[in-house]
Amino acid sequence: MIHRRQFMQQTALGMAGLSLGAFGGIRPLRAADYPTRPVRWVVGYPAGGSTDITARIMGQYLSEKLGQQFIVENKPGAGNNIGTAEVVNAAPDGYAVYLVNPANAINTTLYKKLSFSFLNDMAPVAGIIRVPNVMVVHPSVPAKTVAEFIAYAKANPGKINMASSGKGTSVHLSGELFMALTGVKMTHVPYRGSNPALTDLIGGQVNVMFDNMPSSIPHIKSGKLRALGVTTAARADALPDIPTVGDTVPGYEASAFFGMGAPKATPADVVDKLNKEINAGLADGKIKAKLADLGGTVIPGSPADFGKLLGDETDKWAKVIKTQNVELVD
Repeated sequence: MIHRRQFMQQTALGMAGLSLGAFGGIRPLRAADYPTRPVRWVVGYPAGGSTDITARIMGQYLSEKLGQQFIVENKPGAGNNIGTAEVVNAAPDGYAVYLVNPANAINTTLYKKLSFSFLNDMAPVAGIIRVPNVMVVHPSVPAKTVAEFIAYAKANPGKINMASSGKGTSVHLSGELFMALTGVKMTHVPYRGSNPALTDLIGGQVNVMFDNMPSSIPHIKSGKLRALGVTTAARADALPDIPTVGDTVPGYEASAFFGMGAPKATPADVVDKLNKEINAGLADGKIKAKLADLGGTVIPGSPADFGKLLGDETDKWAKVIKTQNVELVD
């Protein structure tokens, strides 16, 4: 059950700055002194992907600006839930933070039994970037636009295979949202990651994929895949000539988003300090360029702004999962 009102109140108001002393007593935690030791930044994916790279780019910036190392710790497993639970249950002192990503909004509905409520138990700190997905097809598909693809799919019901990087991922749910809004029926073929899915898409074993943009761009430019549309509301700088899916399908928007979260009782002044420094990083030309290389558009703002984004994304994917009867069981 999502207690969204409580979550938004927590986001807006914050909590008193308290931390445990050496002998179990309570003493004020002063943001002016924070951090005095290294900070763990938990990422729920293996090293090397867009999620991990985002944390490392911003972590390096924060290390330089705040004088203590922000150490990225990869804790993959259970669709991000292992890493999420570790931070939710960590001491709320600012020394354990989490790389928030689309899985957190999706898993709230997708998983029936979680040991935490993400919106209640994780305090939003700051948004970092949004990254579009891109609708790509094998060149054998006789469609050069989203409208042509819809017509082709409706003329061939049950014959279109849609690849994804795994059940319940943003890649999968982007396709489910497309089906929900267009009435198109496709067969979902989940893989263990984007690379094997792309390999089969390039080989023609599957027909279409709503892939994360960075991994598909090289294949689009080489002609091995054809891009029909980007999934964000606006065109992407990395593929400026490709229209949005929403140009053809009103109301369609799907993207990966990344930001920082912390245990819910983390002092408000510590949250605000991290938010301020992250926003400064997003305005830094070098950092902005590195994030743009991932296909990302920066999303600066307050903790409340990021909290609203998380609530909206959770609501959106809950509707898609329920409408499309998406379940983890094969």
